[in-house]
Amino acid sequence: MIKVFIVEDDPMVLEVNTGFLEKVTPFMLCGTAQNGKDAQKAIKEVNPDLILLDMFLPDISGLEVLKSLRQDDIQCDIIMITAARDSQTIHEVFRLGAVDYLVKPFRFDRFKTALDSYYKMWKRLNETTLLNQTDIDEMKQIQQRNHEVPKGLSETTLKQILLKLVEQQEPITAEQLATLLGMARVTVRRYLEHLEQTGKIHVQIKYGSVGRPSHHYYV
Repeated sequence: MIKVFIVEDDPMVLEVNTGFLEKVTPFMLCGTAQNGKDAQKAIKEVNPDLILLDMFLPDISGLEVLKSLRQDDIQCDIIMITAARDSQTIHEVFRLGAVDYLVKPFRFDRFKTALDSYYKMWKRLNETTLLNQTDIDEMKQIQQRNHEVPKGLSETTLKQILLKLVEQQEPITAEQLATLLGMARVTVRRYLEHLEQTGKIHVQIKYGSVGRPSHHYYV
């Protein structure tokens, strides 16, 4: 079993993530903390394999917790879970060795993808004493496959649509987004459906007095 420690200050989010974790094998919860100081102390005691670490904590930031774990040479892996999307923070998190970065809010599918990818890497590293270049390349390919864009979709277009959606102050329909981007409505809808299925965006259904309900998308 892979021991997982969750650091999350919001009790409701902690409950949701704990429930998610229970659905994925072979992971088991070994402890939780709702602030950085408690997390630092407990992690040293329970020695988890993997930590699901929130960025915004009431006392110190998740980034500070991550730095302290590295400074103390704590042997564990990190998946950062946060609403922070700025490139500087993301770069710093990966520089400190995080294996994945989940942007809140996310769906179970994206959560499971992150843990499945981690498990495949963990299994390979724990079953093999010496790795050759082929082994290392295969591990990299596993991570890439878990994040790849489906056949028929363009990664460039996907990023363009997602970035435009991030700029919006309020949820927006596929038709409105298509107009802003100068793309076909059908094309934009395909990409939005993929983004929604992977948990990167959310959809809000609005019901009018007549006609079909409209779907409004937001990050």
